[in-house]
Amino acid sequence: MPWTPMPTMPTALMSKLRIPEFRMPEVWLTALMFILVLMWLPTTASAQQTRQPFSQCLAVAQALPGAIYANFTPGTKTQNPILAQARSSEVEIAFAGHSTYVITTPSGVTIATDYNGWSGHVSVPRVVTMNKAHSSHFTLSPDERIEHVLRGWNFDQTPADHNVVVDDVYVRNVTTDIRNFGTMEADGNSIFIFEVADLCIGHLGHLHHPLEDKHFAKIGRLDIVMVPVDGGLTLSHEAMTGIARRLQSSILLPMHRRGAPLSSFIQMMGDSFATDFVASDRFTVSARTLPRRPTILVLDGV
Repeated sequence: MPWTPMPTMPTALMSKLRIPEFRMPEVWLTALMFILVLMWLPTTASAQQTRQPFSQCLAVAQALPGAIYANFTPGTKTQNPILAQARSSEVEIAFAGHSTYVITTPSGVTIATDYNGWSGHVSVPRVVTMNKAHSSHFTLSPDERIEHVLRGWNFDQTPADHNVVVDDVYVRNVTTDIRNFGTMEADGNSIFIFEVADLCIGHLGHLHHPLEDKHFAKIGRLDIVMVPVDGGLTLSHEAMTGIARRLQSSILLPMHRRGAPLSSFIQMMGDSFATDFVASDRFTVSARTLPRRPTILVLDGV
C-alpha cells in the first residue's frame, strides 16, 4: 500500500484551536516546595556547623604579608557584639612552671598551656593545650575530668586544627614544624591563641624555626605573648627576639627558661620594651589596663 502523507490542518482551524493550559494542582505545588526546603536545610545546617567563630585577632590582620601588628592602646579598644567573648573584664594569668601558664577567664574557664599533668600547682583545668617536643610539654594520660584536651599535633601526621569556644573564650591554633632526629616534621607542634575579654593571648609553644609571613598572618594581633627564652632548645635569643619584636605585643611573658640567661634575652629586646619583675606568680589584666609601653613581665618562679 503506497504511503500517503497525513492531511495538514488548515491554518484557520489551527488559529481557532485552543490547547488547554496545564496548571499544577495547589497541593502538588505545596508538596514540591516542602521537598525543596528539606533538601536545602541539611546544606545550611552543615555550613553553620563548619563555620569558624569570628576572630577579633585576625579581623585587621588577615592576609597582610610583612605586616607588623600594632596593638591598640588602652582606651581605643572596641567591643564587637558578635565576638566569641561576651564582655570586657579582667583575665588572670598565673605561672605554673616551665612552659605552663594558667589562664582564668572572666567566666571562670581555666586553661593550662603545655600541660603535662605534673608541673606546678595546677588543679584540673577545663581546657589544656599540649606540644610534643618533650614529655614536660604534654601527657598521654590527661585527667578524665578535663573537658577539652587540645594537642598541637595529630597522631596521624595531619595538621592539628582547633577552633573551640568554651563559654567566653575562643581557642585556636597555628601549626609549626618540629625538629625530629635531624629532620623537620611538618606541623608537629602548634602556637595556641586564646581570644577572651577583648584580649588576644598567644603561647608560642616549643618553637623550632623562625616564623614566616604566613604564620604571622594566621596568628594576627597578640596583646600578650608567652615566649620560650631558653636560647637554644627552641630558638636562639636572636631569632626569638626578632619574632617577639615583630609581634609587638603589649605584654611579653617569658617561659621555658633554660640555658642562656634571661638577661641576655631582655637586653636583645632593646629599649623599646620595659622590664617588670613581679613578686607574684600571677597578675590580672584587661584590655583597658594593657601597658602603653611594651613590657617584659617576669612573674615569680620564672
